[in-house]
Amino acid sequence: MLPDRLKTDADLVAALDYLAGRDADIAREYARIGAPTLRRWQPGFETLLDIILGQQLSVTAARTIRDRMKTLVGEMVPDKVLATDDDALRACGLSAAKIRYAKILATEIAEGRVRLDDLDGMDDDAALAHLTAVKGIGAWTAEVYLLFAHGRPDLWPADDIAVMEAFRHLRGLPERPTGKARRVAGEPLAPMRGAAAHFLWHLYRNRTDRDAVVIEEQAG
Repeated sequence: MLPDRLKTDADLVAALDYLAGRDADIAREYARIGAPTLRRWQPGFETLLDIILGQQLSVTAARTIRDRMKTLVGEMVPDKVLATDDDALRACGLSAAKIRYAKILATEIAEGRVRLDDLDGMDDDAALAHLTAVKGIGAWTAEVYLLFAHGRPDLWPADDIAVMEAFRHLRGLPERPTGKARRVAGEPLAPMRGAAAHFLWHLYRNRTDRDAVVIEEQAG
C-alpha cells in the first residue's frame, strides 16, 4: 500500500520502490545510490519563514541569514518577529521584500487568517491555495513546506532548480525543462511526485556534492 504521508524512512522507501517498478530511469539511479534519509521539518511558522528567507539564495547564504535573525529575535514566533525593528532585520541580511513578507506572514498568522494547524485536514489543492494566498508565498515555497513539514507524497516542486537539474540528468536531456514542461515532467510520477522530488534532491547531492535544501533536519 502506498503511504498517504511520508512520515518515516520506510514510507519513502515504499514510495520509491513503487516508482522504481514503473520508471526505468528511477530504477537505474535508485539501484546505484539508494534511498535518501527522509528529511522532516517541524510544521509551523518558523519553518515556513525559514523557507521564505531561503528564496533565491544559496544554502549557505540562507543559513547565515537565518542564524543571524534567530540570534536577534530569539524565539521565532509571529509576535516577536512583528516587534523586531526593520533596520535590525536588514542588518541580518534580509532584503526589504523579505522583511515585508516575514511581517505579512506573522500578521496573517497572529490575526488568524492563516491557520497552519489546519493544513493536515486539507487536500493538496486546498493547502496550496491557503498558503499561496499570502503575499510572499508562491508555489515553490508552499510545495516545499508541505513536502518537508507535512510529508505530502504527491507534490511536485516544478520551480526547484535542483529538482529540474537532477531530472535532466535522470532523463538524459540536453537542457532542464522550462515553463509548462516543468509541471508536465512530473505527471508520469503521480501519485508519488513528492517522493520522486525527495529522490531527485538526493540525486542532485550525489552528483554535485552540494546540498539543495535550505533548512537542516529538525526534530518532530
